[in-house]
Amino acid sequence: MSPILSRVLKVFAIALVAALLTVLTQVGGVLYLAAIASQGWIERRISHPWKLRLAKLGYFMALYLVATLLIVPLLARPLGRAPLPMWGSGHLRPLRAFTCLLNRHYVRAELREATIAVADQMAARFPGTDLYYLDANFPFWDGFSLLPHRSHDDGKKLDLAFCYMDPATGETKNDSPSWLGYGVYADPKKGEQDQPAICGQGGHWQYSIMQSIVPQWSKDAFELDEARTKAMVELFAAQPAIAKMFIEPHLKARMDLSSPKIRYHGCQAARHDDHLHVQIR
Repeated sequence: MSPILSRVLKVFAIALVAALLTVLTQVGGVLYLAAIASQGWIERRISHPWKLRLAKLGYFMALYLVATLLIVPLLARPLGRAPLPMWGSGHLRPLRAFTCLLNRHYVRAELREATIAVADQMAARFPGTDLYYLDANFPFWDGFSLLPHRSHDDGKKLDLAFCYMDPATGETKNDSPSWLGYGVYADPKKGEQDQPAICGQGGHWQYSIMQSIVPQWSKDAFELDEARTKAMVELFAAQPAIAKMFIEPHLKARMDLSSPKIRYHGCQAARHDDHLHVQIR
């Protein structure tokens, strides 16, 4: 391979990785390029090829973690977005740590305060209950899409996991049947409106696509806790800052939810019988 072609391929690979990290984390691409530009000191100290690769990878990961955990939150706050709690003694937590590591847990201050308030109210009403959030928004710039979502691009939207219990004992389970938080559905029962089937028959293939991606092996170990999930939805509806919520029609009917803030998201989106979507004005 000629030196010129080799250099072109290297530049292309770097650009591809940077683009992928940007799509996944918003800031990862910039940090990756910064790591490459500042890693000369590693090359001067390590000559063994594999040790050099590992050292460069470790350097990028350390830079990324420091930026994600310490720098990005400080920069995001003056721009109108704040991270949801990652840990601590409160009752609001990420369902999975990678949500925070990928910078997908940023919201406007009003949404953060409303969600923490609901988490505290849930814990007071149902002792031992924690509220788990899923995807929110990236830390910077309105209009920067949080893929694969259609609308999580302005700090005003947040997805939350439903509440579940053990089907055998009825005991509370502070977890989700999905490792991702999405894709394991509380399906319509006989006689209920089957919106997933309606959308599927209408050619909206993406509506239930997560079910084909996310493993279903834990589904039988979890049962939707309708009492706690209903309470969660109603507490969000009572928050003045919350303007709109999405949940699947059959669950709205099953749990007798009547708030005008609860809307149907349409067949062009994805199913909402695996999570609750809330948003502010």
